Amino acid sequence: MTEVAEEAMRVVIAEDHYLVREGTRRLLEDTGHVAVVSAVGDADELLDAVDRLRPEAVIADIRMPPSHHTEGIAAAHAIRAAHPGIGVVMLSQHADENYAFDLFQRGTDGLAYLLKERIGELDELLRALREVAAGRSVVDPRIVEVLMGSHTRAADAPLAALTRRELDVLRHMAEGKTNRAIAKALTLSESTIEKHVNSTFSKLGLAEESQLHRRVSAVLAYLRHAPRGVG
Repeated sequence: MTEVAEEAMRVVIAEDHYLVREGTRRLLEDTGHVAVVSAVGDADELLDAVDRLRPEAVIADIRMPPSHHTEGIAAAHAIRAAHPGIGVVMLSQHADENYAFDLFQRGTDGLAYLLKERIGELDELLRALREVAAGRSVVDPRIVEVLMGSHTRAADAPLAALTRRELDVLRHMAEGKTNRAIAKALTLSESTIEKHVNSTFSKLGLAEESQLHRRVSAVLAYLRHAPRGVG
């Protein structure tokens, strides 16, 4: 087994399926960048482990016992309220708009929403862990597509005022990319991206003085004021 470095990130995993839980543990620890300090099967055990062990980040399934509804989201809110320095990566099998609303309704800081298939994409999962531990946010690109697609059709929706390029920039922002990363992805200058970002914020009515983490909140802030669709 790969030796875990002393500076490895301390993580708690919450997943009720044993094989998924232990498989995720093994994959993360084999990178040498993560030390899984606890792996539990339900939300109550998760909250207890976080209180006792104070990890840097948590990976949790959205649907956990006893009802397999949104226990993971409730636990994420509790963790962020009691321990603001601990980031939470939520995993789901589905790109569900309603899950995104529920998870981010109190803010986006230190939260990520990824599809479970990302477990096999270790670079992406590690990036999400680092981002939430630093107080930033990440949303899976496929979930961003669902969030944006369900509201772009309405003529009076906030997105209707955005240009195609601004929509491209917004999509990358919501995935957690920096202006530099967006510039590279779209083959544009960083200053051009900054202009698009500022224009997008203006059109969406987001205050410049806000400390929102724009890479996710630019999408979610306006969605909160739009009709909720079916996830």
